[in-house]
Amino acid sequence: MAQARLSIDLGALRANWSALAGKASAEAGAVVKANAYGLGIEQVAPALAAEGARRFFVAIAEEGATLRRILGPGPEICVFSGHMAGDAAMIGEAKLTPMINSIDQMLRHVESLPGHPFGIQLDSGMNRLGMEPAEWNALRDIALAQKPTLIMSHLACADEPDHPMNAHQLRSFRDMTDGIDTPRSLSATGGILLGPDYHFDVTRPGIGLYGGLPFVDARPVATLAIPVIQVREIAAGETVGYGNTFTAPAPMRVATIAGGYADGILRGMGPEAHVWAEDTRCKVLGRISMDLIGVDVTALNTEPETLELLGKHQSVDTLAGWAGTIGYEILTSLGQRYARAYHGA
Repeated sequence: MAQARLSIDLGALRANWSALAGKASAEAGAVVKANAYGLGIEQVAPALAAEGARRFFVAIAEEGATLRRILGPGPEICVFSGHMAGDAAMIGEAKLTPMINSIDQMLRHVESLPGHPFGIQLDSGMNRLGMEPAEWNALRDIALAQKPTLIMSHLACADEPDHPMNAHQLRSFRDMTDGIDTPRSLSATGGILLGPDYHFDVTRPGIGLYGGLPFVDARPVATLAIPVIQVREIAAGETVGYGNTFTAPAPMRVATIAGGYADGILRGMGPEAHVWAEDTRCKVLGRISMDLIGVDVTALNTEPETLELLGKHQSVDTLAGWAGTIGYEILTSLGQRYARAYHGA
């Protein structure tokens, strides 16, 4: 079988949620947008609910409707994009909580779904989503009279603990919300790790649940084993892959494995990338192509059946470093051709 196997450890996921929840006296929600960061919302969300998560966050209403079907009634499902035009029926039927981002969204919500729950998203300096201070001041009394379930903002630089933007946004968020009885939320994974000043009433762990930085104590959640299709001997001076970008300096054994950029293994990883045969590190050779990758297996005594790209030896952030990106992109790029296996629930 040439299909690579992506294994997801739901026990590790649950342990990561509990660890992050335990770092604050606040309620811990769970961010499961983008199909639970690429790992499968159908399996991930119930595991987190079983661990104790009762408030979930998604990016768009369609994700929220899918999540409601999975989880059933009970958990609150907050939609970061707020109440977009055309979403009223979906928000109402799935009992979603839109995080209102503007006066226009507020008007749309109260006119189309009077009395329906909502939250408020404020811009504390990131300039991405949420009401800016002047807009919030204009709407504040009206919005609070409607009793929002949550008021939130989002930190831009929480993965850099010493960045001055963190303190700036904390001050801005406090300036806009101190004295309000509504529960408040400022921190995702990075903010949780900044300490109690950033925790408020609700935290929103995301990337740390799935084994990514800045939560350095996270347990690995995803393991990717890629089958070896063929092993060949090449002579010194021969090349491997498209463009002849690798030339063998000596006789070598080269394995061709069944994975590539169509599976989310980014081409930019190529020059730095390695895979593992048990405890032996093996260098990727030449360019990563759509479906195939060459690997140096000269050091191995036997021909391996699979080679591990992601797992106990290297994390999503290791792979991200090779590609000049972040662990989020690695996770959400994981392809649909993998045979997915879930365990540890």
